[in-house]
Amino acid sequence: MIGVTRHPTGPSLDSRAFDLLCLTMACVLGVHASHLPWWLVAALALVLALRWWQRRRHGTPPPMLLKLPLLALLAIGVVFTYGTIFGQEPGSALAVGLLVLKLLESEAPRDAKVGVSFACFGLMAALLFDQGLVATFVVALGLLPALATLRALEPAQASVSLPRALLPGLALLAAAVPLALLAFALVPRLSSPLWGAPNRTEARTGLSDQMSPGDFVELLNDERPAMRVTFDGPPPPPEQRYFRAYVMWAYDGRTWEHVQLRLADGRARPLEPLEARVTTGYQVDLEPTDRTVLPALGMPMEAPADARLSPNREVFSDKPVREPLHYALRSALYYHLQPKLPEAARRFALRLPQGLNPRTHALAAQWRARRAGDDQAIVDDALALFHDGAFRYTMSPAPLGRNAVDDFLFGTREGFCEHYASSFTVLMRAAGIPARVVTGYQGGYWNPLGNYLLVRQSDAHAWSEVWLEGRGWTRVDPTAAVRPERVSQGAAAAAGDQLGWVQTSWLASLRNQWDVVNHWWTQGVIGFDALRQRGLLTPFGIHDTGTAMLGILLAIGTALFVAIGVGWALWRRERPEPLRQALRRLEARLARAGITRRRSEGPQHYLRRAARALPAQRAELERLMNRYLELRYAHDEPVPELLREFQRAVREFRPRRVVK
Repeated sequence: MIGVTRHPTGPSLDSRAFDLLCLTMACVLGVHASHLPWWLVAALALVLALRWWQRRRHGTPPPMLLKLPLLALLAIGVVFTYGTIFGQEPGSALAVGLLVLKLLESEAPRDAKVGVSFACFGLMAALLFDQGLVATFVVALGLLPALATLRALEPAQASVSLPRALLPGLALLAAAVPLALLAFALVPRLSSPLWGAPNRTEARTGLSDQMSPGDFVELLNDERPAMRVTFDGPPPPPEQRYFRAYVMWAYDGRTWEHVQLRLADGRARPLEPLEARVTTGYQVDLEPTDRTVLPALGMPMEAPADARLSPNREVFSDKPVREPLHYALRSALYYHLQPKLPEAARRFALRLPQGLNPRTHALAAQWRARRAGDDQAIVDDALALFHDGAFRYTMSPAPLGRNAVDDFLFGTREGFCEHYASSFTVLMRAAGIPARVVTGYQGGYWNPLGNYLLVRQSDAHAWSEVWLEGRGWTRVDPTAAVRPERVSQGAAAAAGDQLGWVQTSWLASLRNQWDVVNHWWTQGVIGFDALRQRGLLTPFGIHDTGTAMLGILLAIGTALFVAIGVGWALWRRERPEPLRQALRRLEARLARAGITRRRSEGPQHYLRRAARALPAQRAELERLMNRYLELRYAHDEPVPELLREFQRAVREFRPRRVVK
């Protein structure tokens, strides 16, 4: 894109076209800013602003010696940041940088056309990162300055304000919407992107198969949706909205890790719902995570299609979730899970690292001795400790040392769900009760407009499961003993004002209501895959719309649009020419004043005679005559802005009197 040769002598970009070109580049930079390095966004914005100011002030391109170093710095910066220039993110960064640097040599209309073409590609590339409703709308608006730039490059364009320069592009976009909808619905879907570029591989959910106290801080401040859940019946109460993701057995003194125990069989452990009526059916629309875990309410009864149920009753997809995923489940909210615990699992669920947290072990031993082996009473003692021990729920806890649990229980006494779940589980193991940590989501916002439960990333949570004789694995949430609002009202209520202004009541309500629109967009647009396309005509009795049928419908729809376009063109052609129609209106008004156009008289001679007959309006009539001649003979087609100005002047013209 960046050349090293001088432009041949030829027409130069006027200031309006160059301003619109700069605005186009700024739009491309803006839509990519969220996933570009901050230093690159700042540097490119500075280059763009300086180039605009320099051309406004001097009107000449910068020296060639400046272009090559900037190009080299761009390539070095991209390689230094990403390690390569290939791939979705580094490729986008390099492309946006080259596009902005193209301004340094944009002096001729040809340069502007090349820049606009590549800018449109850059706008489309932004949809590889975010296909949400707002992002799509912003990308569509980004096309307006690009279309306005191309229009400004046409010869003899009138100088108009920026809003008026953008209006024709808006009309073109509106006219393209029906055809775009037709193509969206009927062009056959591909199983993979045409260009073969995979989506980003970063874990967007934030949930990990490892957990250390303090890891959830960024996640608890993330307000992006994690999933949306619709229920076959009424939603479960808030205290039962636990969505299970990872079960963590291994502990090294600081970090809990998800492992699959190698027992006699790899099947899911027995699950006995206490009552059949408490099993709940529901559907989940999960946002992309790039992980295989599928959060499930309570205890899932079985895995959905293309997924498996682990021995710990976790649900895992056969492949990472890189696109929005819909799946249906049925879960038990009240249950007995694994009433008989194998000895190997018991030993693993009691394992603790040696030489750590001596005060925690001593406290657990006291409980064990005092309660004479009553496991439920020991659990109650631990919950009473958290409830009555002046513990504080905070998003900014003090750091912990080598004996992290001792420091937390007997020192800082402040933290959030990770701290409480980890320390409670260690206490249980030290007291001889099998225990493990579970991470997932808890709570969510019930959206009455969309009739679904919205679970955000900030609803991420950690709790414990203890094994009790006769009951099996039982959920215990120590965070609820410290801050009951975390379970009954959600993470925002538990954190109070620690999450900042984004959690103010009016803004949170507005954000949650707006999610209905996002949910519709996700289901109807982003989720419109090949399977849903094949069922497009199901309401009309056609249950499988194959490629041939889609092709026929697409051809019929395209032919219909072509016919409408041809009909519109013929109708416009049969209508009186706007310029001639305006002249006839002027002639009619002059005729009423006594100045009738003769059959052999041309427009110029007629208007000059009218000017002599109306000396008080001579200047006005001469302006009308000159503007008509310019519109008629100076261009192949009348300039729309000048034509509208002429039509307005004719409407406002009122002949006064005729001098004989």
